[in-house]
Amino acid sequence: MEFLVNSIHKGGWFMWPILICAVFALAIAFERLYYIVFRANINGTAFMAQIQKLIMANNIDRAIKLCNAEPNAALPRVLKAGLTRANRSEVEIQNAVDEAVLEVFPQLNKRTNFLPMLANVATLTGLLGTIQGLILAFEAVAHASAETKQTLLAAGISTAMFTTASGLVVAIPTLVLHSIVASRTTKIMDDIDQYALKCVNLLGARRRGTLKEDGSAASA
Repeated sequence: MEFLVNSIHKGGWFMWPILICAVFALAIAFERLYYIVFRANINGTAFMAQIQKLIMANNIDRAIKLCNAEPNAALPRVLKAGLTRANRSEVEIQNAVDEAVLEVFPQLNKRTNFLPMLANVATLTGLLGTIQGLILAFEAVAHASAETKQTLLAAGISTAMFTTASGLVVAIPTLVLHSIVASRTTKIMDDIDQYALKCVNLLGARRRGTLKEDGSAASA
């Protein structure tokens, strides 16, 4: 804590926006990680395997209950939209799934794009602090008296180095966290795209009476 206070003091007022960026970046990153990893995430392969067995057994109600058991996970919410319209036309099933996808995807990506923005702001603010420190250093060399020149020069260089380092210390972990959040989000979205299409095809084949034992649709 003492190191942080000393860094803010030596880096000047440019350290405050960098610190604010750090606080917001950490808050957003950990909130997104919690949501993506522990709430919206589910083992898509295993879950879809259960749904497929229930559709093949014509047990749609049980499949819907299975989706209701995971109300926060993204994939079950999308599949449930199609399952609740299992006895309607394929177009209605597809439209319901598409609508659910349009609701879920923005929630998965919510606030994630703020992370690279905060990383850039921290880096650029650090650069501004560097420029300010260099200006102070050059002014000390040009105008300060011999007695104070060395002190002012050291203070200007210190400001430049502390703001540069602080901006990078905030930006680098923020970009790493953004990469982790984005990759996890993409994995969930890919699962939704894949298994939602499979669910629509299964329900369509069930309605046409062309569903084979392996879960594929027989040709008409």
